[in-house]
Parts: sequence; C-alpha cells; structure tokens
Amino acid sequence: MTTIDASFNPNEKLPTIYPLIDTHTHFDAPVFDVDRNQQLQKAYQQGVRHLVLVGYLHRHFDRLYETEEFINKQPHSMIGNATEQKETPVNAHIALGLHPFYIEQHTEAHLKSMAQMLDKKRPLAIGEIGFDTFTEEMKQPEMFAKQKYFFKAQLDMAVSHKLPVMLHIRKAHAEALTLLKAHDYDAHKLGGVAHSFSGGEQEAKAFAKLGFKLGVTGQVTNPNAKKLRRAIQAAVDTYGIDCLVIETDCPDMTPILCQDSGSSQSALGQSPDNEWGDAPAHNRNVPANLPYILSSLSELLDVPLAILAEKLWHNSCNALRTDWRYTI
Repeated sequence: MTTIDASFNPNEKLPTIYPLIDTHTHFDAPVFDVDRNQQLQKAYQQGVRHLVLVGYLHRHFDRLYETEEFINKQPHSMIGNATEQKETPVNAHIALGLHPFYIEQHTEAHLKSMAQMLDKKRPLAIGEIGFDTFTEEMKQPEMFAKQKYFFKAQLDMAVSHKLPVMLHIRKAHAEALTLLKAHDYDAHKLGGVAHSFSGGEQEAKAFAKLGFKLGVTGQVTNPNAKKLRRAIQAAVDTYGIDCLVIETDCPDMTPILCQDSGSSQSALGQSPDNEWGDAPAHNRNVPANLPYILSSLSELLDVPLAILAEKLWHNSCNALRTDWRYTI
C-alpha cells in the first residue's frame, strides 16, 4: 500500500463537513508536541469540534491538564482562516484514569491522588479503566487481581462523583461484564463508553444492554476486520445506532488508508515508556482522521452520512453526559 499522510489533504475535504466529537484521544502525547497547532487546525477543518484527552498513567495527569489548557486557550483566529473567526474552535476535555495495561506501575498513592484531583478539578469522565489480558503476564492471578482492585476502585469513584467511565477491555470481556453487572455503576444513568470495542457479537450486545456506547475506531475501516464489523452490526440490529460513538484513539488505531504498509506500531500498549518517540509522522493517527471512521461506518450500516453524523454527536453527548449543541 502506498504511504500517505495520516490526515486529510485540506483540498480533499468531504463534500459536507459534519460536526464530530472525538470521544477518545491521547492528543497530549509527546508525538504531537511538534505540530499540535497544525493538527488542531486540520481537525477543525474536518469537523472535529470536541476531543477528549484520556488518561492512562498517573505521571501524565498534569500533562493532560496542560494540554487541555493549551487547546482551550487557542484564539479563534488560529482555527481556520480569517473569515471563520466567529466559529467555535476545537474544545478539549479530560478523562482521568489508571489504565489496566500499566497495572504494575499503579499504586495506592496514585488512587488517592486521583481521588483528590476529582475533587479539585472535575474531569469530564473517568478512564481509561478496565481489564487487559493481552499478554501471558497480565493473565497471572496476582496481576489480574490487582487489575480488578483498581477497576473497582475507579468505578467507585465514578459512582461517588456521578461521572461516566471509559472502559478499556482487551481479551477480558466476559470478566468485565461479570464485574460490571455486580457493581453499583449504572451506565444507563451515568453514561459510559466501551472504548475501542474489540469483542464479538454477543459481547457487543451485552455492553450495549448495560448502557455503554461502543467506541468505534479506525479498525472499522479495514474490510478484513470481519469480527468487529459483525459485532457492530449485531449491536445496531438490536439496539439501533444509539449504541455507537466514534473515536480516533490517536495516535493509535490509524485508519487503513493512512497506514504505512506493514506498520503495526502503537503509541500505547507496548512499552510503558514508549510514546512513539521518533516514529515517522505518517504512522500516527490524528483527530482530523475522524471522518474516515464516520464514512466507513456509514457504508457498513447503510446510513446516510448526514443522519449518522448527527446521531453520533447526540450519542456522544449522552455517553459523556453533556449537552453540546450540534450545528453545521
């Protein structure tokens, strides 16, 4: 496959730019330090109006708030051209969470500090939290028990603060469903997203039944992702489009048309200290790629872009318990 830049060419926009919410990003990652301004402009030009900066390690929590402040203080004139100065710029929001893949690094002190941060500066959501048994090490009883402890502790915080959660569930969907069904957290009341959903048809319907929206990433753009595409269709057949939101999970989950041939690099989920470093920019996913996901989902579900975009906006607001206005 020919390598292309992992963002839209400004001269190749969709015929209509639809307002979009990127429900899950790591746009605070250092890989964006060199061109964060430019990527914000590109995101705005492609319809992105809100993005969520999602936490995973305690030591990066301050970076989340710094990035949020940087984005939200950008003058209108930076976004778009001079004729667009009255438009609303991209707005950033924060989710705080201790990611299960990095469970070895998490401590009780981190939980306590996180609880204090929730009191001092309320985030939009808690996440990403959950279970991850991607490696043999993560499947070990002691490691899984610690994941379970941190998962429950953060669900408790969500209940006490009445905040939605963003779930990270990888190769542990049955275990997560069991825990969620037994916990006081109620996604029908508090909202929530099963981020980057990767389960099967029955699991997709089970999370939707609990009230979680299924987070659809650039993986849906891959026609070979048959399990995922069937799962999305099954959930929609049962619960309607109401059960979906879209996300880039940038700099991960790059849509297939933006991937370098053979590239499988990941900013997260490999090494605790690997945040892309000197990886080529064309291997990154960026918020401006969100319309690729919208377009693929529209094709998969046979729903017109205009209808799907507005529905996904309202689904995202419902999942995150916000009331952002949809305006083209």
